[in-house]
Amino acid sequence: MIIKSSDPGCLNILTRILGEGGVAILKCDTIYGFVGIVPETEARISSIKGRKKGKPYVQLLGEPGWIRHYSDIVLSPRIAALWPGPLTLIIPLKEGGTLGVRVPDDTFLINILTTIQKPIYSTSVNREGQEPLNNINDIVSEFEDEVDIIVDSGNSIETIASTILDLTSKPYQVIRSGKLIIPRELLL
Repeated sequence: MIIKSSDPGCLNILTRILGEGGVAILKCDTIYGFVGIVPETEARISSIKGRKKGKPYVQLLGEPGWIRHYSDIVLSPRIAALWPGPLTLIIPLKEGGTLGVRVPDDTFLINILTTIQKPIYSTSVNREGQEPLNNINDIVSEFEDEVDIIVDSGNSIETIASTILDLTSKPYQVIRSGKLIIPRELLL
């Protein structure tokens, strides 16, 4: 199914499909992405992308407070002020390991998250090892038969993904430079 993001029923249809365990493609706050509810859709998204098991996906959170469900980390006010936005934080998990999380700066995504009250995976629309797709016609041609819904927001002019900042040890490390420039003093 393809639906325009401007369709008045888009949010309701999308949240229903996601709530039923569906996988969608929609424009996220940076680039188009595959999205699905955590953890139910991980295997299906990996299958569509051709991604090997064990490589985790970023999880989008509805608000910064959701981080407490995963980690005991307390964000400094200066880092917390960078959310919502195109910043993925790698955080230590309570039970060990790490997780990448982001609070998107996108009203539509926040509405999805607050409606379903669960985090969703977000990963670029591409096959593993290929460049992310930003042209809606290319996205539809490549993936229409493999996902449950594509939300058409037109071609994405944004080609820069989120910045990834690792908070698991000090000094903090920028893992991927992206849309947000991290001031050097925040790394120390």
